[in-house]
Amino acid sequence: MNSLFPLAYQCLMQTDPERKLQQAGALWQQWQQGMLNCDPSGQPPPETIPVPGRPPRPVLVHSRAVKQRKLTTTAGRIALLHAVAHIEFNAINLALDAAYRFRDMPADYYGDWLQVAAEEALHFSLVRQRLRKLGADYGDLPAHNGLWEQACKTDHDPMVRMALVPRVLEARGLDVTPGMMERLRSVNDTDSVEVLAVILRDEIGHVRIGSHWFRYLCRQRGLEPESTFRQLLREVMQAPVRGPFYTEGRLQAGFSPEELEQLLLLERHWQAEIRS
Repeated sequence: MNSLFPLAYQCLMQTDPERKLQQAGALWQQWQQGMLNCDPSGQPPPETIPVPGRPPRPVLVHSRAVKQRKLTTTAGRIALLHAVAHIEFNAINLALDAAYRFRDMPADYYGDWLQVAAEEALHFSLVRQRLRKLGADYGDLPAHNGLWEQACKTDHDPMVRMALVPRVLEARGLDVTPGMMERLRSVNDTDSVEVLAVILRDEIGHVRIGSHWFRYLCRQRGLEPESTFRQLLREVMQAPVRGPFYTEGRLQAGFSPEELEQLLLLERHWQAEIRS
Protein backbone atom coordinates (compact mmCIF):
# COMPACT_ATOMS: atom_id res chain seq x y z
CA MET A 1 0.00 0.00 0.00
CA ASN A 2 1.42 3.39 -1.03
CA SER A 3 1.58 6.46 1.16
CA LEU A 4 -0.74 9.23 -0.01
CA PHE A 5 1.66 12.00 1.10
CA PRO A 6 4.31 11.79 -1.67
CA LEU A 7 1.61 11.19 -4.28
CA ALA A 8 -0.41 14.20 -3.10
CA TYR A 9 2.78 16.28 -3.20
CA GLN A 10 3.56 15.10 -6.72
CA CYS A 11 0.08 16.11 -7.90
CA LEU A 12 0.26 19.41 -5.99
CA MET A 13 3.52 20.34 -7.74
CA GLN A 14 2.39 19.19 -11.21
CA THR A 15 2.50 22.20 -13.54
CA ASP A 16 0.61 20.74 -16.50
CA PRO A 17 -3.14 21.23 -15.95
CA GLU A 18 -4.24 18.09 -17.81
CA ARG A 19 -1.80 15.89 -15.90
CA LYS A 20 -2.86 17.49 -12.62
CA LEU A 21 -6.50 16.68 -13.39
CA GLN A 22 -5.62 13.07 -14.22
CA GLN A 23 -3.49 12.65 -11.10
CA ALA A 24 -6.12 14.21 -8.81
CA GLY A 25 -8.77 11.83 -10.16
CA ALA A 26 -6.43 8.86 -9.83
CA LEU A 27 -5.59 9.74 -6.20
CA TRP A 28 -9.28 9.76 -5.26
CA GLN A 29 -9.86 6.45 -7.06
CA GLN A 30 -6.88 4.82 -5.33
CA TRP A 31 -8.09 6.06 -1.95
CA GLN A 32 -11.56 4.63 -2.54
CA GLN A 33 -10.02 1.30 -3.54
CA GLY A 34 -7.97 1.12 -0.34
CA MET A 35 -4.66 1.46 -2.16
CA LEU A 36 -3.32 4.41 -0.10
CA ASN A 37 -2.46 4.81 3.56
CA CYS A 38 -2.21 7.96 5.67
CA ASP A 39 0.43 6.74 8.15
CA PRO A 40 2.98 9.59 8.43
CA SER A 41 5.68 7.43 10.04
CA GLY A 42 8.74 7.23 7.84
CA GLN A 43 7.58 10.14 5.68
CA PRO A 44 9.55 13.39 5.46
CA PRO A 45 7.81 16.38 7.06
CA PRO A 46 5.71 18.55 4.76
CA GLU A 47 7.58 21.18 2.82
CA THR A 48 6.80 24.88 2.75
CA ILE A 49 5.34 25.58 -0.68
CA PRO A 50 5.44 29.28 -1.63
CA VAL A 51 4.60 28.39 -5.24
CA PRO A 52 2.55 25.27 -6.05
CA GLY A 53 2.47 23.55 -9.41
CA ARG A 54 0.87 25.79 -12.01
CA PRO A 55 1.42 26.55 -15.70
CA PRO A 56 3.46 29.60 -16.80
CA ARG A 57 0.23 31.30 -17.78
CA PRO A 58 -1.88 33.04 -16.60
CA VAL A 59 0.36 35.93 -15.63
CA LEU A 60 -0.28 36.75 -11.98
CA VAL A 61 -1.06 40.36 -11.06
CA HIS A 62 -2.51 42.21 -8.08
CA SER A 63 -6.23 41.58 -7.68
CA ARG A 64 -6.96 45.26 -8.41
CA ALA A 65 -5.31 44.90 -11.82
CA VAL A 66 -7.79 42.21 -12.96
CA LYS A 67 -10.28 44.08 -15.14
CA GLN A 68 -14.03 43.79 -14.62
CA ARG A 69 -16.01 43.58 -17.87
CA LYS A 70 -19.68 43.64 -18.80
CA LEU A 71 -21.32 40.26 -19.34
CA THR A 72 -23.27 41.60 -22.30
CA THR A 73 -20.17 40.90 -24.43
CA THR A 74 -18.46 37.59 -25.16
CA ALA A 75 -15.23 39.13 -23.84
CA GLY A 76 -16.98 39.88 -20.57
CA ARG A 77 -18.25 36.32 -20.18
CA ILE A 78 -14.79 34.98 -21.03
CA ALA A 79 -13.27 37.20 -18.34
CA LEU A 80 -15.76 35.94 -15.74
CA LEU A 81 -15.25 32.29 -16.65
CA HIS A 82 -11.47 32.72 -16.73
CA ALA A 83 -11.60 34.07 -13.18
CA VAL A 84 -13.72 31.07 -12.13
CA ALA A 85 -11.30 28.66 -13.85
CA HIS A 86 -8.39 30.21 -11.95
CA ILE A 87 -10.25 29.84 -8.66
CA GLU A 88 -10.98 26.19 -9.43
CA PHE A 89 -7.38 25.48 -10.42
CA ASN A 90 -6.19 26.99 -7.14
CA ALA A 91 -8.85 25.00 -5.29
CA ILE A 92 -7.32 21.75 -6.61
CA ASN A 93 -3.99 22.78 -5.09
CA LEU A 94 -5.61 23.90 -1.83
CA ALA A 95 -7.38 20.55 -1.38
CA LEU A 96 -4.23 18.60 -2.20
CA ASP A 97 -2.23 20.73 0.23
CA ALA A 98 -4.79 20.09 2.98
CA ALA A 99 -4.29 16.34 2.45
CA TYR A 100 -0.49 16.55 2.10
CA ARG A 101 0.39 19.04 4.83
CA PHE A 102 -1.51 18.10 7.96
CA ARG A 103 -0.50 14.75 9.46
CA ASP A 104 -2.01 12.63 12.24
CA MET A 105 -5.58 13.42 11.25
CA PRO A 106 -8.30 10.73 11.04
CA ALA A 107 -8.38 8.74 7.80
CA ASP A 108 -11.73 10.31 6.84
CA TYR A 109 -10.04 13.71 6.76
CA TYR A 110 -7.72 12.62 3.94
CA GLY A 111 -10.52 10.94 2.05
CA ASP A 112 -12.58 14.13 2.27
CA TRP A 113 -9.84 16.33 0.83
CA LEU A 114 -8.87 13.89 -1.92
CA GLN A 115 -12.54 13.83 -2.94
CA VAL A 116 -12.60 17.64 -2.92
CA ALA A 117 -9.46 17.75 -5.09
CA ALA A 118 -11.07 15.41 -7.64
CA GLU A 119 -14.26 17.46 -7.70
CA GLU A 120 -12.34 20.72 -8.08
CA ALA A 121 -10.50 19.11 -10.99
CA LEU A 122 -13.87 18.33 -12.60
CA HIS A 123 -14.99 21.93 -12.06
CA PHE A 124 -11.85 23.27 -13.71
CA SER A 125 -12.37 20.93 -16.64
CA LEU A 126 -16.00 22.04 -17.09
CA VAL A 127 -15.12 25.73 -17.00
CA ARG A 128 -12.19 25.24 -19.35
CA GLN A 129 -14.41 23.42 -21.85
CA ARG A 130 -16.84 26.34 -21.73
CA LEU A 131 -14.02 28.84 -22.24
CA ARG A 132 -12.82 26.92 -25.29
CA LYS A 133 -16.32 26.95 -26.78
CA LEU A 134 -16.22 30.73 -26.45
CA GLY A 135 -12.89 30.85 -28.29
CA ALA A 136 -10.59 31.29 -25.29
CA ASP A 137 -8.55 29.18 -22.88
CA TYR A 138 -7.19 29.21 -19.36
CA GLY A 139 -4.11 31.41 -19.28
CA ASP A 140 -5.28 33.90 -21.90
CA LEU A 141 -5.98 36.58 -19.26
CA PRO A 142 -4.10 37.70 -16.14
CA ALA A 143 -5.19 36.41 -12.73
CA HIS A 144 -4.34 37.02 -9.08
CA ASN A 145 -2.74 34.84 -6.41
CA GLY A 146 -4.89 35.68 -3.38
CA LEU A 147 -6.07 32.13 -2.69
CA TRP A 148 -2.61 30.61 -2.46
CA GLU A 149 -1.37 33.53 -0.36
CA GLN A 150 -3.96 32.50 2.23
CA ALA A 151 -2.74 28.90 2.00
CA CYS A 152 0.74 30.10 2.95
CA LYS A 153 -0.65 32.14 5.86
CA THR A 154 -2.45 29.08 7.25
CA ASP A 155 0.11 26.32 6.59
CA HIS A 156 1.10 26.08 10.27
CA ASP A 157 -2.19 24.81 11.71
CA PRO A 158 -5.03 22.69 10.27
CA MET A 159 -7.59 24.43 12.49
CA VAL A 160 -6.64 27.83 11.10
CA ARG A 161 -6.65 26.41 7.55
CA MET A 162 -10.11 24.89 7.95
CA ALA A 163 -11.46 28.12 9.43
CA LEU A 164 -10.09 30.57 6.91
CA VAL A 165 -9.86 28.77 3.56
CA PRO A 166 -13.06 26.69 3.29
CA ARG A 167 -15.12 28.80 5.71
CA VAL A 168 -14.04 32.24 4.43
CA LEU A 169 -12.56 32.15 0.94
CA GLU A 170 -14.59 29.25 -0.45
CA ALA A 171 -17.70 30.33 1.43
CA ARG A 172 -17.38 33.67 -0.34
CA GLY A 173 -17.80 31.71 -3.56
CA LEU A 174 -21.14 30.47 -2.23
CA ASP A 175 -22.21 34.06 -1.67
CA VAL A 176 -21.36 35.37 -5.14
CA THR A 177 -22.19 32.41 -7.40
CA PRO A 178 -26.01 32.77 -7.36
CA GLY A 179 -25.60 36.39 -8.48
CA MET A 180 -23.22 35.39 -11.26
CA MET A 181 -25.70 32.77 -12.43
CA GLU A 182 -28.50 35.35 -12.51
CA ARG A 183 -26.37 37.78 -14.53
CA LEU A 184 -25.51 35.05 -17.03
CA ARG A 185 -29.18 34.07 -17.31
CA SER A 186 -29.99 37.69 -18.14
CA VAL A 187 -27.74 37.42 -21.23
CA ASN A 188 -29.09 33.94 -22.11
CA ASP A 189 -25.81 32.11 -21.44
CA THR A 190 -27.48 28.96 -20.14
CA ASP A 191 -24.43 26.77 -20.81
CA SER A 192 -22.33 28.79 -18.38
CA VAL A 193 -25.17 28.82 -15.85
CA GLU A 194 -25.28 25.01 -15.93
CA VAL A 195 -21.54 24.83 -15.24
CA LEU A 196 -21.84 27.22 -12.29
CA ALA A 197 -24.81 25.23 -10.93
CA VAL A 198 -22.60 22.12 -10.70
CA ILE A 199 -19.88 24.13 -8.97
CA LEU A 200 -22.29 25.71 -6.47
CA ARG A 201 -23.80 22.34 -5.54
CA ASP A 202 -20.39 20.79 -4.89
CA GLU A 203 -18.89 23.84 -3.16
CA ILE A 204 -21.60 23.71 -0.50
CA GLY A 205 -20.29 20.23 0.29
CA HIS A 206 -16.67 21.43 0.29
CA VAL A 207 -17.39 24.23 2.76
CA ARG A 208 -19.36 21.73 4.87
CA ILE A 209 -16.26 19.50 4.98
CA GLY A 210 -14.20 22.47 6.14
CA SER A 211 -16.81 23.25 8.81
CA HIS A 212 -16.80 19.64 10.00
CA TRP A 213 -13.03 19.45 10.44
CA PHE A 214 -12.81 22.93 11.96
CA ARG A 215 -15.31 21.90 14.62
CA TYR A 216 -13.53 18.56 15.11
CA LEU A 217 -10.22 20.35 15.75
CA CYS A 218 -11.89 22.82 18.10
CA ARG A 219 -13.32 19.91 20.12
CA GLN A 220 -9.89 18.25 20.24
CA ARG A 221 -8.44 21.44 21.72
CA GLY A 222 -11.32 22.25 24.05
CA LEU A 223 -12.24 25.40 22.13
CA GLU A 224 -15.68 26.86 21.43
CA PRO A 225 -15.97 26.93 17.61
CA GLU A 226 -17.98 30.11 17.04
CA SER A 227 -15.88 32.40 19.23
CA THR A 228 -12.70 30.78 17.88
CA PHE A 229 -13.83 31.46 14.31
CA ARG A 230 -14.47 35.14 15.09
CA GLN A 231 -11.09 35.42 16.81
CA LEU A 232 -9.29 33.93 13.80
CA LEU A 233 -11.12 36.31 11.45
CA ARG A 234 -9.81 39.27 13.44
CA GLU A 235 -6.31 38.06 14.25
CA VAL A 236 -5.27 36.08 11.17
CA MET A 237 -7.50 37.11 8.29
CA GLN A 238 -7.31 40.80 9.16
CA ALA A 239 -9.64 41.64 6.29
CA PRO A 240 -13.22 42.82 6.08
CA VAL A 241 -16.01 40.27 5.95
CA ARG A 242 -18.11 41.14 2.92
CA GLY A 243 -21.78 40.43 2.33
CA PRO A 244 -24.35 39.88 1.15
CA PHE A 245 -24.28 36.31 2.41
CA TYR A 246 -26.01 33.36 0.75
CA THR A 247 -27.80 32.32 3.90
CA GLU A 248 -29.34 29.07 2.64
CA GLY A 249 -26.06 27.84 1.16
CA ARG A 250 -24.03 28.75 4.26
CA LEU A 251 -26.48 26.98 6.54
CA GLN A 252 -26.24 23.86 4.36
CA ALA A 253 -22.44 24.21 4.49
CA GLY A 254 -22.27 23.98 8.28
CA PHE A 255 -22.60 27.59 9.47
CA SER A 256 -24.92 28.08 12.44
CA PRO A 257 -27.58 30.82 12.47
CA GLU A 258 -25.61 32.48 15.28
CA GLU A 259 -22.45 32.55 13.14
CA LEU A 260 -24.34 34.20 10.29
CA GLU A 261 -25.64 36.84 12.69
CA GLN A 262 -22.08 37.45 13.89
CA LEU A 263 -20.82 37.77 10.30
CA LEU A 264 -23.44 40.45 9.65
CA LEU A 265 -22.35 42.29 12.79
CA LEU A 266 -18.68 42.04 11.81
CA GLU A 267 -19.45 43.37 8.34
CA ARG A 268 -21.30 46.37 9.80
CA HIS A 269 -18.45 46.98 12.27
CA TRP A 270 -15.79 46.96 9.55
CA GLN A 271 -17.90 49.21 7.31
CA ALA A 272 -18.26 51.68 10.18
CA GLU A 273 -14.49 51.62 10.71
CA ILE A 274 -13.89 52.32 7.00
CA ARG A 275 -16.30 55.29 7.06
CA SER A 276 -14.84 56.75 10.26
